[in-house]
Amino acid sequence: MSSPTSFPPSVEPPYVEPWLRGTHADVPAVGRAVLHAFDLALDDLTKWVDGLTDAELHAQPLGLPPLAFHLKHLARSVDRLLTYAEGRQISAEQLAMLKTEQGGSETLADLLAEIETSFSNGADRVRILATSDFNTFRGVGRKQLPTSIGGALIHVADHTQRHVGQVVTTAKVLKVLRG
Repeated sequence: MSSPTSFPPSVEPPYVEPWLRGTHADVPAVGRAVLHAFDLALDDLTKWVDGLTDAELHAQPLGLPPLAFHLKHLARSVDRLLTYAEGRQISAEQLAMLKTEQGGSETLADLLAEIETSFSNGADRVRILATSDFNTFRGVGRKQLPTSIGGALIHVADHTQRHVGQVVTTAKVLKVLRG
């Protein structure tokens, strides 16, 4: 019997999205969707930032936020959002890292490595949270705005994809502006 991702050679697509690869089958569906969002994000980021220079990484084409901001925010927000999902408040260190997302001179390699580490660490945490009661209350921030474990997990995936979309759009603009 063939695996879920096997195709006859004549119809094998050039790219199969993570949710269709049969991966993370050991994780309940909501957690699996978050892991697939991380996988898709890495696929898209790797594809669209390929060939960009470190100067382009920090540029603001047409007034758009720099790619560096989105990449740092992607990596660091996963940690913060999962902290809330785990029922904890973000630490002083996490707040300090948040304040550094707007500036800096990191290289593309450094930021992609930070994202890979963030997603890997996040995946371990998602695997644990995926076995929880998704309706369990979670408060976000000092005001304890209401959500649930499931709501926080789904937001991690949504938020990740939102910023990946911004990276893709900005990368396309940068490449067109090279002219």
